[in-house]
Amino acid sequence: MATTQPIPILGGTGALGEGLALRWALAGAAVILGSRSAERGEEAAARIRAKAPEAKVSGTDNAAAAEAAEIVFLTVPFRAQSENLNNLREALKPGQILVDCTVPLAAAVSGKATRSLGVWQGSAAQQAQEMVPAGVTVVAALHTVGAPTLTDMDHELNEDVLICADKKADKARVARIIELIPGLRAVNAGPLEMARIVEQLTPLLISINSRYKAHAGIKLTGLPEADHWG
Repeated sequence: MATTQPIPILGGTGALGEGLALRWALAGAAVILGSRSAERGEEAAARIRAKAPEAKVSGTDNAAAAEAAEIVFLTVPFRAQSENLNNLREALKPGQILVDCTVPLAAAVSGKATRSLGVWQGSAAQQAQEMVPAGVTVVAALHTVGAPTLTDMDHELNEDVLICADKKADKARVARIIELIPGLRAVNAGPLEMARIVEQLTPLLISINSRYKAHAGIKLTGLPEADHWG
């Protein structure tokens, strides 16, 4: 399945952003990597093109990337979430969907990555919903997919991605984009308030993977195989 719009990744020069960009590009999607500066965005895009010469990947600044499509992905550390959203107030427009991948890890304040931080609003995604301009919808997703597995092209993905938002239609649109990546299955995890639970799975997985020297993800059993987003 192809997408007619590019996939903008804001803060896309980090490990998660570049990993997603690489997988989407290899799936045939056009990707725009946003960063604090257009130069850094283009440097990251060049790294993707070096790995996948046919990739349709470009780089620019976050604001320009945010204006490029109706659905945009934010892949920054928790410590940078508020600053980025403040800087994007003029770029994000009513009717857009912001897919927030932020996890409030204690590592953001020199703590341990296996511990989470309390967020007054309940979750990083709910904090994002309070900060975006009116009319912009936040969808929470991609918290449990690790950058090492995305960037390791010898690793065949076989994971579930839990998606939280208040409207099924919004989740379905995001699910279509996520499932462009072979091996990722999008799962409806309920309203946005459930993000407070989903975000906690990341430090849990970090702890497990550290203990087992692995890159395990989340896989739910017993779900129907049929497409449940229709």
